[in-house]
Amino acid sequence: MSPQNLKKNLTNWDLVSVNPNEKNWDWKVLFCFWGVNIQSVIGFSLITSLYLIYNLNSFVVFFGTILGAILVYFFSNWIGKPSQKNGLPFVVLLRSSLGITGAKYFGLIRFLVGVFLFGIQTYFLSKAFSYLIRIAIFSFEPTILDQQIFLIFFLGMNLIDWVAIITAIIFQGFLFSNGMNFNKKIIIYSAISVYLGLLLFFLSVLLNDVKFTSKAFIDVLNFENFLDKNNFGPLITVTSTIFAYFSIVILSFGDFSRYVKDDSELKKGNLSLILNLIIFSFFALFIVSGMDAYFKEDPENLARILTNPTDIIGKLNNLLVTILALIFIIIASASTNLIVNFIPSQYTLINFLPFSLSIKSAGLITLVFGFVIGIFWLTYLSQVGALSFIDTFGCFLGPLFGVMISDFYYVQKEKINNKDIYSLENSGIYYYSGGWHIKAIYSVTLGFVFSASTIWNVNLMFLQSFSWIIGAFVAALTYYLLAKK
Repeated sequence: MSPQNLKKNLTNWDLVSVNPNEKNWDWKVLFCFWGVNIQSVIGFSLITSLYLIYNLNSFVVFFGTILGAILVYFFSNWIGKPSQKNGLPFVVLLRSSLGITGAKYFGLIRFLVGVFLFGIQTYFLSKAFSYLIRIAIFSFEPTILDQQIFLIFFLGMNLIDWVAIITAIIFQGFLFSNGMNFNKKIIIYSAISVYLGLLLFFLSVLLNDVKFTSKAFIDVLNFENFLDKNNFGPLITVTSTIFAYFSIVILSFGDFSRYVKDDSELKKGNLSLILNLIIFSFFALFIVSGMDAYFKEDPENLARILTNPTDIIGKLNNLLVTILALIFIIIASASTNLIVNFIPSQYTLINFLPFSLSIKSAGLITLVFGFVIGIFWLTYLSQVGALSFIDTFGCFLGPLFGVMISDFYYVQKEKINNKDIYSLENSGIYYYSGGWHIKAIYSVTLGFVFSASTIWNVNLMFLQSFSWIIGAFVAALTYYLLAKK
């Protein structure tokens, strides 16, 4: 291709349609994919908190969780089908609705959200590494930790913390830079190993005293008055909370569904999210309820229920169990970071600079940004309310989804021009007005206003868990009315 034609073409080999021979993901891989998404410290705490902390009817939480998963199932099928059919990542399909240039800049929002969360997740991942380092040092020579060098702090971290966060970023960089085939192996290995880890802890809690721990599990379940009209509000809240947890994955789900064999495997794989939630909820709830009952036998322990796995580990007096738990937390946290933050950030960054970047170079940039965010998280970013700004940027994600769905299914009638979607020629159908589709930009902006209002308007904050859906619906409807032929 001549330099002149290259400037007219947005083709990047990491963004082109997947080779049919590489479409080797089936429903079992997607089962692991969704398993990895729920197998995080946040996921563990969320599920157990819904059952134990808020004093909700257990049936309400269970059915609310299932309803939330069903919503994720349908939304993931809608956004996953065009990528599966055409083999294209999310940000390339975005060109169809927003225009070549519009997708370039609005897609960058996904990078900003992803890389920021990647940095935060890396910081918390480094905590698990730091615990392991401290355990290793203490096991070798306890007095070493009292040395002056470990009492010097810079940016809120001492020497061990700095070694840990550098280890965390190198560990992820090494794992994540080997391409999607290797990433697939990471996803499968992580999901299976974490479930085996949960099974191990389940058995250790159960066999400690079968009758005692089983009774503790049964006692936390509340099945009374499920049909009470007062349960309707909590049911909707639980449903929206579960959906909100997975919402960041949905928009860029095409980055993964492009590798799925066919539409049938896609639907079966997405349906496995429900099975994942049932399995994970059972293990998490049994472990937390059993450990809580065990702790409360000791009056020295706190009366509150511990739902964070790191808090639970801190109360254990078993070195082997603690080390194993930390290893499983590292595996789960790293693989979740890969799916939710790292890969989407890579693709959107490449789309922003398609002539300059590859998967490896985009990954390196993501790692550098993530490292910087991670080291400043504790002392600065968390203090200035940076998450509120990221939540605000995140309010674009629902509207982008809505416009993409409305465009693909109702305006383009499920057709994509694979030639023009990479073309910078002003005669291309996706060039629109100088590379911007004004109707789509207007629709996304309007959807963003409605979505962000649930964060910044005090009177609408009760709708915050619905912000993604609200923004998606407003943008989809607006775009359809403006762009329909």
